[in-house]
Amino acid sequence: GVGPSDVSPDEGVVEDLPLIDEQAVEQLTEGLISHYLPDLQRSKSALQELTQNQVVLLETLEQEISKFKECNSIVDINALFSEAKHYHNKLVNIRNEMMMLHEKTSKLKVSRINI
Repeated sequence: GVGPSDVSPDEGVVEDLPLIDEQAVEQLTEGLISHYLPDLQRSKSALQELTQNQVVLLETLEQEISKFKECNSIVDINALFSEAKHYHNKLVNIRNEMMMLHEKTSKLKVSRINI
């Protein structure tokens, strides 16, 4: 006899498939698209808005970074000015010392001549 193991599992499957109705497939496809498309379009517009906001945020960050760079350069300039002032004071002191030494040497010369 023919037992259950003798029958192929694929036997009769092709004959059991109904003919594919192209119109039904098209209607099912349209139904599926009409169900998911609005959500996908909303997601697309939300992503576009998010991308635009990110671009604006990046531009703002770049402006802020350039402001910080300007602040740092101003600090550097201020340090440079204070350093210049310091060296100017040193030069003034050296000049004063040289003038004082010149006076002393002049007085010594005058006193030597008088001797």
